[in-house]
Amino acid sequence: MSLKKITVFSLFCLLLLNFQCDEDDLSTKSCGLVVVSNNETYDNAESDHYDVLDVNLYGHCLVFNISSSGCDGSSWDLSLIDSENIAESMPPQRYLKLTLTNNEDCLTVIEKTEPFNLTQLQVDGSNEVLLNIEGLSEPILYVY
Repeated sequence: MSLKKITVFSLFCLLLLNFQCDEDDLSTKSCGLVVVSNNETYDNAESDHYDVLDVNLYGHCLVFNISSSGCDGSSWDLSLIDSENIAESMPPQRYLKLTLTNNEDCLTVIEKTEPFNLTQLQVDGSNEVLLNIEGLSEPILYVY
C-alpha cells in the first residue's frame, strides 16, 4: 500500500472519530430529570404497568427505555425514586424504584426513552455506587 493511500485512510478514520457522540455531552445537556430522594415516597410509590426494554449508563446519565400501553406517551410521568438508604458496603449501595403514572386509555404499545441525572446519588468518600433498581435483575455500577 502506498504512503499516499495510508495517509488518506488515516485522515478518513480521524474524521470519522470526530463525529462520535461525546458521553459528557449526553450526560450534561439532555439528562434533565432529577432523581427524587425521599424515603416516604419510596415506601409508598405505586406504578402503572410498564416493561423496561433497556437501561444504559452514559457518564452521569441513566437512560431508561420503557414500553407501556397508551396513546402517545406524552402525558406519562416517569420518576426514579431513591430510598435515601445507603448500604455501607464496598462499593456503597443505593435502592431505587422506577415508577410510571400513565393516564392514557389507548391500547397501543408505546416506547419511551427517559434520562435521569445521577449526580445527587453520589456518596461522599467514594467514586462509585451500586444502584439496586427494583424490577431489574442486575444492579448498575455508577462510577463518577
